[in-house]
Amino acid sequence: MNIVQTIANELNIKNYQVEKTIELIDGGNTIPFIARYRKEVTGGLSDEVLRNLDERLKYLRNLEERKEEVKTSIENQGKLTDEIVKNLEIAQTLAEVEDIYRPYKQKKKTRATVAKAKGLEPLAQIIKEQKETKPLKEIAKEFINDEVKTVEEAIGGAKDIIAEEISDDTEFRKQIKKMYYREGFITTKNAKEENPTYSMYNDFKEKISTIPSHRILAINRGEKEEFLKVSIEKPVDKILNFIERKIIKNDKFEQILKETSEDSFKRLIEPSVDREIRADLTEKADKQAIEVFGKNAKQLLLGAPLKGFTVLGFDPAYRTGCKLAVIDETGKVLDTGVIYPTEPQNDIEGSEKELIKLIVKDNIQMIAIGNGTASRESENFVANTLKKVKETLHKDVYYTIVSEAGASVYSASKLASEEYPDLNVSLRGAISIARRLQDPLAEFVKIDPKAIGIGQYQHDVDQKKLSESLEGVVEDAVNTVGVDVNTATASLLSYVSGINKTIAKNIVKYRDENGAIKERKELLNVPKLGNVAYEQCAGFIRIPGGKNPLEITGVHPESYEATEKILNIIEFKKEDLLDKEKLSKIKVKLNEVNVKNLAKELNVGEMTLEDIIKELSKPGRDAREDMPKPILRSDVLKFEDLREGMILTGTVRNITDFGAFVDVGVKHDGLVHISELSDKFVKKPSDVVSIGDIVKVKVIGIDNERQKVKLSMKGL
Repeated sequence: MNIVQTIANELNIKNYQVEKTIELIDGGNTIPFIARYRKEVTGGLSDEVLRNLDERLKYLRNLEERKEEVKTSIENQGKLTDEIVKNLEIAQTLAEVEDIYRPYKQKKKTRATVAKAKGLEPLAQIIKEQKETKPLKEIAKEFINDEVKTVEEAIGGAKDIIAEEISDDTEFRKQIKKMYYREGFITTKNAKEENPTYSMYNDFKEKISTIPSHRILAINRGEKEEFLKVSIEKPVDKILNFIERKIIKNDKFEQILKETSEDSFKRLIEPSVDREIRADLTEKADKQAIEVFGKNAKQLLLGAPLKGFTVLGFDPAYRTGCKLAVIDETGKVLDTGVIYPTEPQNDIEGSEKELIKLIVKDNIQMIAIGNGTASRESENFVANTLKKVKETLHKDVYYTIVSEAGASVYSASKLASEEYPDLNVSLRGAISIARRLQDPLAEFVKIDPKAIGIGQYQHDVDQKKLSESLEGVVEDAVNTVGVDVNTATASLLSYVSGINKTIAKNIVKYRDENGAIKERKELLNVPKLGNVAYEQCAGFIRIPGGKNPLEITGVHPESYEATEKILNIIEFKKEDLLDKEKLSKIKVKLNEVNVKNLAKELNVGEMTLEDIIKELSKPGRDAREDMPKPILRSDVLKFEDLREGMILTGTVRNITDFGAFVDVGVKHDGLVHISELSDKFVKKPSDVVSIGDIVKVKVIGIDNERQKVKLSMKGL
């Protein structure tokens, strides 16, 4: 297999792009570094395409390795033929390779191996060839011995050998699988008492070829929880006819071969292919769910930060009380506390007093309420308190709902206890909620991405693949934004290109011992951070207030000389980037630059030059500034206030294959089904909306009993 050609065809890119990228990956370069600083080499491939390329490269190399192992094993058995070599060469998947290897695999004890040990292989051969004129019983008598007592036993053993050969035949399996996909159905029934979660799956049936991924995952979960019985309906008669046509040449041993075909299918092929089809469907569903999860996670991580505010984090609860934590604009904890405005205590008056006291004392401008248990009751309480604050103190304070997914995981983590050794576990969650509003990326990287809880069925998919995918997503998000080396935690630094957990801890330790890092090259003094790691990480490190103004930008040290020449040509110097008045003049001059001519003059790539110009035009700019800001509220919407036809503004909290969940300010997020996302046809919800988007929605259905609301974005 030509790996380069295969990947180029799959990703619809050129061969040279694949070749050059493979060279860079094999040279130890990270995906963020390649995507950002080696655009000329790769032809400008995005981080998403590069991740796909890297994943396929690993798979195809693994595939080639397996082909060689199989080839060697068959050769050692003295059974390798030109046809097997050719079939291995054209095999596209590991499953195909295993099908080719099946007949030559060392088998455990089977009915066929027992029959062979009794010397019945020649009898099986006679039946298969269908040339013998004598009656079968007469032929079988010749095979009676100490181990084979009767004619029936001899014929039975021969049939077992033929059945296994049919089952092991690669071509048979390939064609049978095609029939499954063309005409097969997944069917489900209740396994025990009906569960409302799986009510749609009682007496359910859908074509294997068209069943969507989210239904596969739902069915798998229902089966795992023992609420559903799952089976595959397939065209059995057609499959048996196909096998019989292939092996029956005349009517000599027709009945015996028909019985053998049926036994081979029912006993050996059907259970095996059923498992393979289910595994294929699950793998495809996992892949899609992981993609959705990855996109959602990236959008959440790149949520707009709300900087420059003193924020109160409000972690709602019932019995144990609502935990409060006040942090200043730098994220430093000013105050903590617990109030009991919810059931069973319902201490509204005392809680109000405590909240107003904190608002006044710490000059709180914003309240971030976690969206978990007791969230809406807490929201009611906060909204009513803020009304009183406005009426009596003439002070505007706003609140917003923040995703608290994974906050409890973080609170109990080793990292949280290192950050806040003197604080109670429960109060750490409130700090995390407040900080998520100030800087979602810095806070979410402290949590295992799987605990963030966006997407669908994240606990049901392949956990290793999910972890690998999410690691890449977090890495891309962190490097898109860049990291202030003097304020970043070790967990944030560990996602920077070229920096592992050990180096990240060493950077923090170096900072603690030597004070703020003043320039990027000082990183070379950090233990274990050598030239290779420095090349990979330097461009993603930011140093506000450092020695070199270029180091608040994404300009890589390898381009400093060219960058200073550009500034020189337009009659400015790098220090002018820090002067607002001069910066606006720099922008005007940069807009007039002829990129093609200047790139030749400076001997740099056009794409690299364009990136440098972008960085110089907005030095220190946060890539997340263009993202939608959180909706700030001062009043609350009750479920009882909802009416069909109402137009509301909400925040997209989650995206699945079948639609988007939008927080409109009532207890449960409303669902905008995929069919209601747009007036045009929508293939994937993520084509239309992103996590964190602020959207207008219309209420089209209200379920009072389940407190659920159906929404639409059509015509808005």
